[in-house]
Amino acid sequence: MQALADPTRRTILEKLKKKDMPVGELAKNFDITLPSLSHHLNILKQADLVTSRRKGQEMIYSLNLSVFEGVAKTLAKFFK
Repeated sequence: MQALADPTRRTILEKLKKKDMPVGELAKNFDITLPSLSHHLNILKQADLVTSRRKGQEMIYSLNLSVFEGVAKTLAKFFK
């Protein structure tokens, strides 16, 4: 839940919902430094909300749908 508390991290998740992206493409959507973006991505990775894979020299980030769906179901039950 703490990983979802930050608006930047929620925006990252919204972008990754549309498609997998390399960190450079993700960075174009934010007015923050690459180290700050990496920090947010690491928090999302630790929460298992995103995954990463190396493609050549790029890191490609993806939404971890199975964990995200579980979190969404838990939240939905909480608000019923």
